[in-house]
This record gives sequence, C-alpha cells and structure tokens, in this order.
Amino acid sequence: FLISTYNKMWADAQKDLNIQLRKEREELLQPVKDHEKAFKMLTTSYIKYLQIFRDLEMAHDKLLHQQKRAVIQQVLEGVMGRILEIKKEMVELENSEFHYIDNILVDLELLPEVLEVPIPRYFIKERLEVLQQREKILDQILISAKLQTQKPVKTMTSEEATGVIQVAEQAQQGSCWTAFMEKLYPEDKRQNQTEPHVEMGPSPDDAATFIQKVWRGYNQRKRTQKMREEELIFLGMTLPPHLMATSHSQMHARQVSTLQSEVQERHEEVPTKDKLREMEGLHIKETLQDQIGQCFIESRHIIGRFPDYPTESTGGSKALLTEKTPEEVLTELAEKKKMELEKKAQKGKNEEKKGKNKEKPSQKTGNKVRFPEPPVEEEGWKMAPSNFLSIMEEGNHQYKVFWQNRDKGWDFHQDHDPELIKEEKREEVEEEIRVQVDELMQQKLNNLKLAVDGEKSGKQKKGRKSEKVIMSLVHRTIDSLYRELVGKGLLIKAKTVNLSDYVGKYSYLGSTLRQIDIEPMPSLADVRQLIALYGILPLGSQIVHEKAPLVKALLLAGPAGVGKKMLVHAICTETGANLFNLSASNIAGKYPGKAGLQMMLHMVLKVARQLQPSVLWIEDTEEIFSKAARKAEGEANPGQLAKALPKFLKVLKAQDRVLLVGTTNRPFDANLKPFCEVYKKIILIPRPDYSSRFGKYLMLWKHIILQNGGTITNLLNISCLAKVSDGFTQAHIVQAVQAVLSELRLLQMTSKPLRTEEFVTSLATQDPVYKEEEETFK
Repeated sequence: FLISTYNKMWADAQKDLNIQLRKEREELLQPVKDHEKAFKMLTTSYIKYLQIFRDLEMAHDKLLHQQKRAVIQQVLEGVMGRILEIKKEMVELENSEFHYIDNILVDLELLPEVLEVPIPRYFIKERLEVLQQREKILDQILISAKLQTQKPVKTMTSEEATGVIQVAEQAQQGSCWTAFMEKLYPEDKRQNQTEPHVEMGPSPDDAATFIQKVWRGYNQRKRTQKMREEELIFLGMTLPPHLMATSHSQMHARQVSTLQSEVQERHEEVPTKDKLREMEGLHIKETLQDQIGQCFIESRHIIGRFPDYPTESTGGSKALLTEKTPEEVLTELAEKKKMELEKKAQKGKNEEKKGKNKEKPSQKTGNKVRFPEPPVEEEGWKMAPSNFLSIMEEGNHQYKVFWQNRDKGWDFHQDHDPELIKEEKREEVEEEIRVQVDELMQQKLNNLKLAVDGEKSGKQKKGRKSEKVIMSLVHRTIDSLYRELVGKGLLIKAKTVNLSDYVGKYSYLGSTLRQIDIEPMPSLADVRQLIALYGILPLGSQIVHEKAPLVKALLLAGPAGVGKKMLVHAICTETGANLFNLSASNIAGKYPGKAGLQMMLHMVLKVARQLQPSVLWIEDTEEIFSKAARKAEGEANPGQLAKALPKFLKVLKAQDRVLLVGTTNRPFDANLKPFCEVYKKIILIPRPDYSSRFGKYLMLWKHIILQNGGTITNLLNISCLAKVSDGFTQAHIVQAVQAVLSELRLLQMTSKPLRTEEFVTSLATQDPVYKEEEETFK
C-alpha cells in the first residue's frame, strides 16, 4: 500500500513537470514588456516547481527500488537547479532578495507553507558512513590535541557504591522514623492534656452551605475551563488532545521508515560492477588504447607533432577523445582564415563610409548636419537560457519510456532490473579503467616524443614555477594537512542543528506595506528559505553547484542573538560539510606574516576541495574590512585577509563545492566597496516578529520552553509572552527560559506549573533591539 502511494506521488509529480515544461517552452521564452506580468509568471513557475520538488523528494526518500530512485534523483537535481535559476531572475526583476507574494498565493489558493524549501534527505543518507568515520577521526584528533575532553565513562568503585547504598538506606530509615513519630505525637498530646477543651463548631446547616459553595465554585470553574478549551479548538487556535499526543500510527510510521532505510541500503549492494569488470573489462581497455593511439597518429599528421596529454583535472583521455576529427579540424582552420579576411575587408569599408557620412557639410551654410539615430525599442524582459531544462526533459523522457507504462507484476519485491543496472555500472567501470589506461598511454606518449621528435615533456617546468611559493605543501598528504588544521583550531566540529530548528513564520503584511511604499523587514521564514537556496541545495548536489547560478560567498547580517551562527552550523549539518573557522580572532598568531597567510589559505583550499562540501566561516567579518584593519601593521594584521579573499574566491571554480560565509552584527562599520566585492549575496536577518514568537504551529516561545524541559499548561499565556517580548531576539528568549528553568524548577513542574510572570521578570533584565538599530540594518 505504501509503495503504491509513493509510486502515485511520483507519477503525479512527473505529470505536473510535463505540464510545466510545456509552459516553459510556450510562455517563458517569449519577451514580456510588463515587468509585473513577468514577475507573476516567474513566481507562479517558482511555486509550481517547489511543489514538484517536494513530491519528488518524498518519493525518492520512501521508494525502495534503486533504479527508480536514480531516475527521480536526476529529475530532482534538474528541478532544484531550475528553482535557483528562476530565483535569480526574480531577484533581478525586483532588485531584492526577499519577495512578498501573498496576493499570488491567495489567487492560487495556497498557504505560505508551500514556499518552504525542502531539504533532500539523500544529501546525508548517501554519505552517512563517510561522515560518521570522519567525525570519529575528528574527535580523536581534537582529544589528542587537548582541544576536546573525552566524555568519561561513569564507573563506580566498590567504596563509592557502598556509600550510595548507605545514603539511600539512611534516608529510608529517616523517613520511616518520621512517619512513626507523627503517629505518636497526637497520642502524647492527648495524654498530656489535663483539662478537656470543648470547641463549638458551626451548625450543620452552615457547614452544608459552606461545602456547597466550595463544590459549586470548583465545579463551575472546571466547566468554564472545559468550554474555553473547546472554543479554542473550534476556532483552530489549539490542537485537540488526540493530535497533540503521539499516536500509535506515528510510532508505526517511524518503524516503517527505519525498515525502508535498511532495505534501500541492502538493494544498493548489487554485485554487478565486479561481474562487468571481469567480463568486459579487457575489451574496454583494448578499445580505449586503440582510440587514444589513433588520436596520437592523427594529431601528428595534422599539426606536425604529438599532442600534450590532458591532465586528470581536465578529463584525461576523455578530453582527448572528445576533440574533433582531422577533417573537422582542417575545415575549421579554413573557415577561420576566411572569416578573418572577410572581417578585415568589412572593417575597411565601414571606415570609408564613416569618413563620408559622419558629418556632411550643408551646401548653403557650410555647417555640419548631424542625422539623428533611430530610436531603439525595448524588447522587454526575456528569460535567460537554462542549464537544467535538458536534464529535466531527459529524466521526463526516461520516465515515459521505462516506467510510466511498465508492468508492475514483476516489481512485487521492489527489486532491481539487471539490464538497467548494467547500463549504469558500465560507465563507472569504463571510468575506472580509463584512469589505468591514462597512466599507460601518457608514458607511451612520452616515449614516442623522445623517440620520434627527440623532445621531453616540458609541462613539468611550468608546474614547478607556479609551485615555488608553496613548495613545503607539495608532497604533503591531505590527511596530514587535515590534522594540522584541526590541531590549529581552524577546522572545527559543527554543531548538530537542522534548518527546521530555526523556528519562524512568514510575514503576512509584506505586500500590503509595499503598496504604501514601506519596505517591510524580512521574516525568519524568508531567511530560512534563502539559506536553503543559496547554501544547502548547491553544497548538497554537485550538478546543481556546477550548473546553477554560482554563489561563492554569503553574508549573514543582523543584530546579536538572531541565530547567525546557528544558520552556519545548520548548513554544515544538512549537507555534511566541513567547517573552517577563519575569523580574525581565531587565525591571529597561527600563521604570521603575508607568506604565512598565503600558506594557510592554500592549505584550507586544498583540504576544502578534496573533502568537499566545505564551509569557510568568518565571524565578525566587518573587522577585517574596517578602516582600522587597513591601517594596522604587524604580523597579526586582519586587513591582509581582506586583500587575499578576492583572489581566493577567484580561484574557486563551479566544480568546487566550497562556500564562504561571513557573519556580522555591525556591517555598517566595514569599508563597503571591498566588503561588497567579496560578499555579493547579503541576507538581512531581523529580530523575530509577533507571528514568529506566537504562531499556530511554529511558536518560538513554546519551542524553546519544550526544548529546555518545560511543560506548557493553560496557566502559561504564550500570546502574552509573544506580545511582551517585542524587540527581543531569539538569544534573549533562550536566556530568559534557561534562567527560569533551573534543575529545582523542573523538579517542581508537576506540583507548580509554569506561569507567565516568571518569564517576564527574567526577560526584563535584558536590553532589546531598538528601532534605531533595526532601521540602520535596513
């Protein structure tokens, strides 16, 4: 039943994708003069792709069939890349990273939650073993460098155990003795009384009336409380009790999800590659050698010398074999010469015409007459070419050919199709054999050059010149560089924080404020969306990072306590990225001087590329771009890092899943020109608004109280706390909650429920973010 549900979800997503691709070809390729109409078209496509993305991601995560998941992943990456392309067009049209499209959502009859960007779970699942192994190595290095203490195993000696038992026994005896004395005390008091004391109580009627008052008051309060709870449930302001508690179906769903992951891992271990290597490996090797040898002969015949063998980074023999045939090369050279001659002839004619027609003197007056140029009509907005439409169309074609009308009778166990797996694995086997062939053929090429042309390969000399500055790092392994960076505290352990833990709601007044020419502050949900688009999706997928609009650096700017560090750690958690701390305070004195800084950046780049994805984090990044940093002199000059960063970013290519993330709470202190040259994507992170502090599903106060062990009752007015905490950041709320929920207070929770005034008192001791500071950030 579950498998058929997710198969149907996949089929529906493919149907929607097919419709969307047809719209792309019909609508978005045509120029549009009205910018509002263009933005609405883009936004509608963006929302539709997000819905398709969500369904595909769910189907990919839940289906067990390996080949189905491979096809879905291909389409999924195409959809992710297309979402990023459309987002870039939306930003260029509105000149803003934040968009307020609640009016479009109303027209489409959708909730704002549809704009939430899902995080593909395969980013972590496919690399889980590697990440776990890396975390163990990191812990060992940190412990050996005394940067982290090992968690002690709680073991007791026999003396300590005896002491604990004695304390417990003495406490039990003390409680028994206290109970015994409480029984004896009334008897002793009765015996010691010499004169009897008679108390006159109320009459039976008065006593009955008093009891009735107390009971009726208690009963009415209970009924009123129940009516209030029922009214809140009816209005949709609280959830019914059966939805708040964890049901048996939810527990069963978790168990099924665990079993699905185990089956997925088992299905991925299909021993097809080894069989292919045994059966077809020799034939593939001989074919490659023949093809590369033929390329050598053809190149010698056309150019007059043997070609230079492509390096591994440029593709090796793959790049050599994709070159043109001899006939195509000769034709192209002839066409180039012809084009150059035509250009020269055309250039000479244009210069003659300009000399004659540029300024014609009038016959009567002799004055020069200037002819006005014809007006150029604006073509209007037009969608830029896409790198992902072909990927989505190919995946859509595979679905139609192989899976849409496929007989599902054989697919009862969700097993693999051997023929399809052979096609996939054959490419992998060919790549592995190609590496071996490249080594042999490169040596053969050197021997041919030496024997025929009498020349030696001169490529190595160029490499030596470029590596003179970093000669000390040439022969070092990635493992040794990794250990050094960890030991120096530059490569740190990221905290396990998910992006969903950054709680916040959407702003429902954005478009209304823009209509009256007021630029609204972005909401926390908008921030979460941008972090997913610019940080997590490109780092998680190699194809998306290579072909989507490239973002090399990201700046998170906002007041202290709004969760900038948390978002940096969330990017690393969701993608399994390494975290390098390159803050000025962290690198001070570790690699002194300009040469030391260059060596450090080269080490970081080498390790970050090899163990990608990687995040380079610079905390308080405005310090290295300030005027004081530029004037500073000496070995610990933070301004040197600011000068080196543009060159560092220039070296990063689309293939390198490396992201520079800066965080700042005073961006206005930086020298803006070099600052904005490095950080071309800037995300403003505001303090939480009322909807984020108190929402139907994402309550910041409720989330933090429950996270710290508290219990929410009707005596705690969350709405009141949300109103009172206007101007305070998430860090202020966390500090207030932690100050109240001490160990003693948590023990008293059952007998003394939490009240609103407890948190208000703690919150009042902190300074909020004032309006002036918020306007400065805006």
